[in-house]
Amino acid sequence: MNTPPPGRLIGASLGPGDPELITRRAWAALRSGARWLYPVKKAEESSYALGIVQRGGLAIPDDAEALIFPMTRDPAALAKAWARAASRTVELLREGRDLVFLVEGDASTFATFGHLARVVRELAPEVVVETIPGVSSFAAAAATTGTTLAEEDETFAVIPAAYGVKLIDHLLDEFDTLVLLKVKPLLDEVLELLTRRQLLATSCFIEKVGAPDERLVRDVATLAGEKVNYLSLLLVQNPKRVRGELRRGCRKRQPTPASTPEALTPASPR
Repeated sequence: MNTPPPGRLIGASLGPGDPELITRRAWAALRSGARWLYPVKKAEESSYALGIVQRGGLAIPDDAEALIFPMTRDPAALAKAWARAASRTVELLREGRDLVFLVEGDASTFATFGHLARVVRELAPEVVVETIPGVSSFAAAAATTGTTLAEEDETFAVIPAAYGVKLIDHLLDEFDTLVLLKVKPLLDEVLELLTRRQLLATSCFIEKVGAPDERLVRDVATLAGEKVNYLSLLLVQNPKRVRGELRRGCRKRQPTPASTPEALTPASPR
């Protein structure tokens, strides 16, 4: 009896919370008959990604399955969870049916799917992995707040706030706009930095963008001392940033003395 080829592993990006931001390609994957997998932080807990699809009007298939990815920095616990999730994924793929893994935001940007896909490839190199791109949280936040992340020759960077205020302080001089993700643990420290740099007025906070309980705060100083949701970010613009000289286009390369016709011609005897 021939063994069927494994199914595909499809990372379906769903956007950050508003089901209307699910792309047509991701929607088609959800309705393709593939089996759904979705992430949860612990057993029997609700899934944020699954909630996005439910708000879009799709019924959860009876055979949809949760994979547990705990919120911890313990390397041993994480390794065990990744191995268990990847092993189960490979087990299901070997039944020959495609799997759609539900991803909030964009599957290529700070997403669980990248880790899962890497371990699955290690366990089963023959598996085809497909990633469906989607709307990132910071792109949706910029649209919701009316913020232009970058225009013309401006620059912007996206970093987790956990890198610390020292790096954030440095990057404020290097980029016109900073997107600070996962600001919850360092919010007060970041607010102190923005106060010192006089950037409170050009900063904006948004929590659970696109979800029914989205929260937008423009007076970010009022957040001091507050515990915010894990799914929160800050958009910080530095209109006073001093830019260096910009090289526009490709300049014609000047020949070196050794390559000029004169340099290649033997000198006349004197």
